[in-house]
Amino acid sequence: MLDFAVILTATGLFYFVVLSLLEIILGIDNIIFISIITEPLESTERRKARNIGLSLALIIRLILLTVVGWIMGLTEPFTTIFGWEMTGQKLVLLIGGLFLIYKSTMEMHDSMTHKHADPNASNKKKSLKAIIIQILLVDIVFSFDSIITAIGMTNGMAKETHHNPMIIIYLAVIVSMFVMMIFAKPISEFIINRPTVKMIALAFLVTIGVVLVAEAFDQHVPKGYIYFAMVYSLTVEMINLRMNKNKEKNIDFNE
Repeated sequence: MLDFAVILTATGLFYFVVLSLLEIILGIDNIIFISIITEPLESTERRKARNIGLSLALIIRLILLTVVGWIMGLTEPFTTIFGWEMTGQKLVLLIGGLFLIYKSTMEMHDSMTHKHADPNASNKKKSLKAIIIQILLVDIVFSFDSIITAIGMTNGMAKETHHNPMIIIYLAVIVSMFVMMIFAKPISEFIINRPTVKMIALAFLVTIGVVLVAEAFDQHVPKGYIYFAMVYSLTVEMINLRMNKNKEKNIDFNE
């Protein structure tokens, strides 16, 4: 039973705002992956894949929230391999992390060798289906990470106020996904139109993949460090792009 009264309290509103911002930040890697993987498609197909991908992300998160007890049960080990206690959660993180590393590395290779998808219609149709499947797989991994983070964050509020925080998590997830849908297109176009920024984004995804694999082996890395490194790299690249643009203007002016 959802406790709607909690959202009307000061504590509830505070957690709702903070959790919404956190979910938006955690969703950035999802947007980056979708932006890069949909690049070979035509603009109309790209928009379709992007909308489907983010809609699937929202649906998966809401479904996972309805089975939150089952998710928490995935933290119980079901087997041990060379001293490593394997749980359902760790398995999802491991597979998802390895997939992100593989896919991002292949995208880097394709970008460097300038490979592009076959332009004929039948291949584009197959590509769209394959891309949506890949987006679905990554959505599942990121959704697990997002929901577990949200539950962990609101546990303190539940103990403090004795209210069920699930309504706050539901609303925060819905709000964050709609915000991501609004900004997905400009972020996608920004990345696609700037090859150097795309490489930074791919490097970021590889790093996220490594972190997911590390977490699967109980090596927890604060994601704040990773996001800070990405923002710093993008800031430096924006300065470089601005400087190059100014140089081009000066050359044109002198000519």
